[in-house]
Amino acid sequence: MIRTLSGATLKAAQPIKDIITTRRQHSTYDVAVVGAGIVGLATVRELILRHPSLSFVLLEKEKELAVHQSGHNSGVIHSGIYYTPGSLKARLCVRGATLAYEYCDKKGLPYKKCGKLIVALEQEEMPRLRALYERGMKNNVRDLSIVDAKGIREREPFCRGIMALDSPYTGIVDWRMVALRYGQDFEEAGGTVVTESEVNDISMVTESPAGSTEGMKYPIAIRDKKGSEVRCRYVLTCGGLYSDRLSQISGCSREPRIVPFRGDYLVLKPEKHYLVKGNIYPVPDPRFPFLGVHFTPRMDGSVWLGPNAVLAFKREGYKVYDFNVRDFADALLFRGLQRLVMKNLSYGIGEMYRGIFIGAQVKILQKYIPELSLSDVLRGPAGVRAQALDRDGNLVDDFVFDGGVGDVGSRVLHVRNAPSPAATSSLAIAEMVADEVESRFAL
Repeated sequence: MIRTLSGATLKAAQPIKDIITTRRQHSTYDVAVVGAGIVGLATVRELILRHPSLSFVLLEKEKELAVHQSGHNSGVIHSGIYYTPGSLKARLCVRGATLAYEYCDKKGLPYKKCGKLIVALEQEEMPRLRALYERGMKNNVRDLSIVDAKGIREREPFCRGIMALDSPYTGIVDWRMVALRYGQDFEEAGGTVVTESEVNDISMVTESPAGSTEGMKYPIAIRDKKGSEVRCRYVLTCGGLYSDRLSQISGCSREPRIVPFRGDYLVLKPEKHYLVKGNIYPVPDPRFPFLGVHFTPRMDGSVWLGPNAVLAFKREGYKVYDFNVRDFADALLFRGLQRLVMKNLSYGIGEMYRGIFIGAQVKILQKYIPELSLSDVLRGPAGVRAQALDRDGNLVDDFVFDGGVGDVGSRVLHVRNAPSPAATSSLAIAEMVADEVESRFAL
């Protein structure tokens, strides 16, 4: 489902450069895309491949591309098991996984189809596991099967459970590497990338830029915090953690609001990597808003355990003590977060406790791999998830597009929410967003 708001194989990796293009004052383009995460990169790539005669610019506030959610994630290529049959998320994930594998093969990017087990530990989980199997089959997930305890041990010798869903099509990849390659494709097709450009204004202009002879062909001005300006005909924003604030610039509602949740991982010590061969996940508990801890092998050979899910005090706060007054106040004063917290108070306290005392996290992990001990793990990296919330405290699970109000609203499209698994689905999402861009702007 798309919600539109009213108001308008394994191959050697090829080296991938970070893309930085010299800024030109008063540059003019047909389309500007704001935000160089994996969704923005995939979409601008799709657009320029469809419309090679148009000029495109990609604006990114950081020095490099894909450094936040796209560079801080588990690296899993999901197969599409969890999502409601026939839903947009299900279709995009299944198609996105196929496109991702095909893209990596074509570009020589390394990946591993290491598979995934969703493991039931108790009898009460078995009906939910069978329901997941039915969902996966309806979603046309490839090679899905149910295995018993013996089948679990054959696939994961150190894992214990009474039944599991086996998804051999699930894989792992370095999503930032993939995202950077999208950017390279875009630049090679003639696109312009401008980094260190933090956009703080999108507005209609009343006169042509100085020295221009093209009149009002480019009526949108995008300005950044350094005072630089880009003129364009149309704007697409894919702001991730800042998607709500970018939307507000053009007069959109503040909702859905982005609330940052930090996920802290543990890592297995290298001498214990043999304990995990592929992804090991729990059976989702519908009482709780997030998936739960899992075991995830990485392309570099490491193994991540987790994550938890706790409120981040900064939108790009990857450390426990990272703090930003505005970000914290925005989240804490938002009615939607207050309601979410009240509905999941005990769960939230538990997540915080396990984040502080890693022994509590290890106890949960030991249910799946009893040989695991506290001495086998270290604190690892963290990621921050841009969770869209409505004012009733519901997690927004749909894609949300917005335009804004007034004249600018007819020329701006905001991708306000591209829910997980956005990396897996990125090429399929790009097709959908490009279709929306073409429809709204008549490209």
